[in-house]
Amino acid sequence: MIQYTLKCTQGHQFDSWFQSSAAFDKLAKAGHVSCAICGSTQVEKALMAPRVGVKENTKEATAAPDQQAAQPSDPQSPPPAPARLNAPSTEAEKALAAMKEHVEKNSDYVGDNFAAEARAIHDGDAPERPIWGEAKPKEAKELIEDGIPVAPLPFTPTRKTN
Repeated sequence: MIQYTLKCTQGHQFDSWFQSSAAFDKLAKAGHVSCAICGSTQVEKALMAPRVGVKENTKEATAAPDQQAAQPSDPQSPPPAPARLNAPSTEAEKALAAMKEHVEKNSDYVGDNFAAEARAIHDGDAPERPIWGEAKPKEAKELIEDGIPVAPLPFTPTRKTN
């Protein structure tokens, strides 16, 4: 798998994964790659920097001399925190991150039980409260058909890994 940073003719930039470089070329030529923001199929690869891993124990040894001089001389002071690579960079990403934080903070995550829990709340069998979770498309369609207000969220739950 390979991750490309892509851009459309409107200047929107986004990332996507492909099986290979040839797979991207084939999909793009067929018009199956579209901008995640405006839907344009006129998409091309953006200029990307290679991913280079750096060992923690070699950062100080490989820092440029001017960077070493900029380091505080006090051994008790912590080093500056590195910039997060997965931090939102565009206004849209910042808005989605804020929305996700708000939803996670102000509602209960019910996981795969979302459809059953939403139905129970709607029928009065469970206490009314804001919930979010995951549902299969068929379950979501049934909820909508039964007049139960639901909406898809543009993000997935934060997975905690060991």
